Parts: sequence; structure tokens; C-alpha cells
Amino acid sequence: MVIALWWSVLFSGLYHGLNPAMGWPLAVSAALMERKSSALVRSLALLASGHFLAMLVILLPFTLMLSLLRWESEIRIGAGLLVIAMGLYLLVNHRHPRILARVHPARLAYWSFLAATAHGAGLMLVPIYLGICKANTAEFGHLASQTLITGNISIALSVAVLHTLVMTLAGGLIAFAVYRWFSLKFLSSAWMNLDTAWALSLVCVGAFGVFSAL
Repeated sequence: MVIALWWSVLFSGLYHGLNPAMGWPLAVSAALMERKSSALVRSLALLASGHFLAMLVILLPFTLMLSLLRWESEIRIGAGLLVIAMGLYLLVNHRHPRILARVHPARLAYWSFLAATAHGAGLMLVPIYLGICKANTAEFGHLASQTLITGNISIALSVAVLHTLVMTLAGGLIAFAVYRWFSLKFLSSAWMNLDTAWALSLVCVGAFGVFSAL
């Protein structure tokens, strides 16, 4: 079960990396404008740092909440319902937040943080993360609250690092291919719209979180 959850972290990173909404087209654009491949790498690093911070902002509060073992199931159910609500909202509202368009292109880390937060990328990891913490608690028994918090923080960091690393590698490979052999015009005609698939994936992950808690 735990192994399957860690694979879910990996595949969610791959999914986020493939999704252009997480920013890799901006890295391609920067490289094309500067005519340097180093601009692609620098942009991807900035996007990764913003995405990583967005994951931690979502996961770390649940780390503290999970120290209250008596409410562990309720926390997992509530988190799952929150993810479902986010997915349903994105299904109804297809417009991208206007604030993203107002961020200067040079502030890629800030843009990535806002984009990941606005699209619920961090929320998608919450049911998976809570499941890993649950398995960890069951394995080591009822630990002291401080020990439990410390363990869950390390899990949160590991989830965020693995997810962001896979996302950056996946998005980076696509960005490099587009920069090297295609152009941004290729994206508008050849890349499918993933907004609906993204929203549905949130609903599915949230439903999985509720089901596993029950």
C-alpha cells in the first residue's frame, strides 16, 4: 500500500510536468527570446522552486494536524472533500486566475507558486500524503506527538522533493524538445487542453482519499 502511494507521488509529478499549465512553455519562451539553452535550465529551476514551495505550504499544515491522532480519519475525509470541491470548481470555472497574467515573466518562481496553488496542484498530493502518514503511524504505533510531527515533516519534504523532481524532469524534457525541434506555435495546434482532465483528476484523487479514510 505504501509503495503504491509513493508511486502515486511519482506519477502525479509526471502528470504535473506534462501539463503546460505548470509553466514549461514559459521556459521555452525564455530560451527562444534569449537564444540560449541556459535560459531554459534557469527558467525550469525557478519554476521548480516555486512549485516546491507551493507543495510545502499545503502539506506542512496537515503535518501538525496529524499529531491529533484521535481526529486522523476526520482530517483525511475533510482533505479529500476539499480536493473534490477544488476539482468541481475547476470543472465549472475554466478561466485561469487573472493574477497569473499580471505576474512579470521574469518572476517565474513566484508565478509557479501561484499557478500550483491556484490549480490545486498541492491539494492533489494531500490525500496521498495523508495515506503515507497513516501507514507510517500504523507501523510505529502511537508515538509521542513531537516525534510524530518530526516524522511527518520528513515525509512532507520527501513527497514534495520527489514530486517536484519528477515534474521538472518531465516538463524539462518536453521544453527541451519544443525548444530544439519545434516552436511555441506548435503548442497551440498540437497540444491538447488538459483543463478538464486536471479537474477530473482532482475529483478522483479526493474520492480516493475519502474512500481510503472510511
